[in-house]
Amino acid sequence: MISVLTPLPVLLPLLGAAGALLVGRHPRTQRTLSTLVLSAVLAVSVALLVLADESGAHAVSVGGWPVPLGVVLVVDRLSALMLVVASTVALAVLVFAVGQGSADGDEETPLSIFHPTFLVLIAGVSNAFLAGDLFNLYVGFEILLTASYVLLTLGGSAPRIRAGITYIVVSLLSSLLFLAAIALVYAATGTVNMAQLAVRLAELPEGTQLLLQSMLLVAFCIKAAVFPLSAWLPDSYPTAPAPVTAVFAGLLTKVGVYAVIRTQTLLFPGGALDDVLMWAALATMVIGILGAVAQTDIRRILSFTLVSHIGYMVFGIALGTSAGLAGAVFYVAHHIAIQTTLFLVAGLVERQGGSTSVDRLGGLARSSPLLALLFFVPAMNLAGIPPLSGFIGKLGLLEAGVADGSWPAMVLVGGAVVTSLLTLVAIARVWTRAFWRPAVQAPGADTAAAAAADAGPETTPEPVAVTAGTPAPAPGGSTATRRRPRTVARARAWARHTAVATDTGPSQDGFGDRHLDPRPGPDRPLPGVMLGAASAMVALTVALTVVAGPLYGYTDRAAGDLLDRTPYLESVFGGETVR
Repeated sequence: MISVLTPLPVLLPLLGAAGALLVGRHPRTQRTLSTLVLSAVLAVSVALLVLADESGAHAVSVGGWPVPLGVVLVVDRLSALMLVVASTVALAVLVFAVGQGSADGDEETPLSIFHPTFLVLIAGVSNAFLAGDLFNLYVGFEILLTASYVLLTLGGSAPRIRAGITYIVVSLLSSLLFLAAIALVYAATGTVNMAQLAVRLAELPEGTQLLLQSMLLVAFCIKAAVFPLSAWLPDSYPTAPAPVTAVFAGLLTKVGVYAVIRTQTLLFPGGALDDVLMWAALATMVIGILGAVAQTDIRRILSFTLVSHIGYMVFGIALGTSAGLAGAVFYVAHHIAIQTTLFLVAGLVERQGGSTSVDRLGGLARSSPLLALLFFVPAMNLAGIPPLSGFIGKLGLLEAGVADGSWPAMVLVGGAVVTSLLTLVAIARVWTRAFWRPAVQAPGADTAAAAAADAGPETTPEPVAVTAGTPAPAPGGSTATRRRPRTVARARAWARHTAVATDTGPSQDGFGDRHLDPRPGPDRPLPGVMLGAASAMVALTVALTVVAGPLYGYTDRAAGDLLDRTPYLESVFGGETVR
């Protein structure tokens, strides 16, 4: 049974992408197909989770080729958990994107491109989690990165193209480093099968092991956004559409973290670079959260907190103990759900308030109490407020650090506490200013309104098409498409609209540039499908707290398998001796 199910998380999205491309002229059929495919992937992933927990790791040799000649897919407790969490958030993000496309109009949303590309991205993520050899892991990375290049630049606006170029350059650099490391590993050992490498790498000279381990870790730390290799992330993610940013923030960096876990536990279990990872974890936590505190845009704040909280996961990996790995795996699952949820809610905030800048937002709690609740719950979870799952994950990591007892571990414990407090500061500032501060007008709005009113009655304002690199017309200026408002109230509303447009550039709610809606938040109801998807994700984050006990027990068993390595090796080679 498990042999049949294991390849499906990769095959189903690829077949679904082909089908979605064929029916690109029929958006409704395309949406239905994509949703059904990801629902099936989620069901298969849950089945693999149950089977892996009951019977242990299992390997499938694709095409019937003997190991290690063929492509091997391995599902164990860790990879099964990652598949379940990834497919869950992918389905929620897809539903959110479908609601957004329906609300904004299919004619302005390139659904024919988005759906097959999104499914290819999920296939790459699944392949990376199941890969049993280094080259197949590389293929998984390249599949998801190729799809991410397309998703990141949807709409073709100048900010997205600039961010896409940065992202592509950094990704290609890490991929080239990874490929060079694979070539050196093969030259030194004669194989890229990870089960064989677990034995053969230990026979190499220590200097050679250290070089290979360093190259792999640097490549994976770039993908995971570990400091000082994380500067690319805050400038790349915030420019993308809300669903794309959400899936990027939730999944892509965690694939890098997953690869680091495999490297440190399966290939190089000696802990030669554990101290280096500890200091990298500390720098990632502290530098990332200081960057978040300094930001005034919600998406950039969340991007910096994303970087910062990668440090918690690296902390658990660097400890190298069962408790540390269990805490790291739990925190990975928790953070995928939380970060995805917060970026989806940020997309709703932008629709409601016209901006993600906290300086231009206010009164959201009064205009949309549900939106305030959707932000508050995952935000407090991210900050680690008891008894939410964020607190449980951080507490497990802190206990593992204290149990380790070394002075670097104790420094990391202190850094983790400070990071958690500063996360609360950054989130609280968004909460108080964007949601509870009275609604304020943009700077200069009153002056513009008075000038427009003095000019005399005219026709009602029309939205301005804001394109990349072109600022919105100044309230007092004149263009061929702009008319002066006929009342002071309309003038003030128009001034607020043009000021927001100038501040934020092209709308990032849709997948392409479109006309901004000048109506204030209360007059612009949020689409029900988008609210439903975000609410489901918030419910999932609460559910993680409810099932935290069983989930932590599962991650304990997964950590035991990672340290033992025997279940993984036996699943690939059966009862044969690995050589």
